[in-house]
Amino acid sequence: MEFTLSINLPASAETLFNAWLSSYRHTAMTGGRARCSKKTGGTFTAWDGYITGENLELKPYQYIKQSWRTDEFKSDQEDSIVEIQLKPISPHSCQLTLTHSGLGPEDGQYEHGWTDNYFEPMQRYFKPANE
Repeated sequence: MEFTLSINLPASAETLFNAWLSSYRHTAMTGGRARCSKKTGGTFTAWDGYITGENLELKPYQYIKQSWRTDEFKSDQEDSIVEIQLKPISPHSCQLTLTHSGLGPEDGQYEHGWTDNYFEPMQRYFKPANE
């Protein structure tokens, strides 16, 4: 199973890229404790260890590809793949497009999970101070 979601955020591609790969900022923008790496081959955890994975490919300020799994994956289930494309809209806004692939037919809940646990908290975190 595969799905793609997009969101426009009031943050630059550089800011979003760096926040996704920063333990402190990933934690702050989602509300779940994260331990991140900024290196290809580096591992990460998110949402208090519920999510684990590895950075497979990083193109600064443009693209992040990660292996991804949760505690709910079956022990014999392969890691899924998360790809994040960052497309600048203006100097202070960006479109984030997330494609999640390699999921099993029973993994449909992750589509809503991205919205509830990432996109909505990120909208609040990056909301301009004057709003």
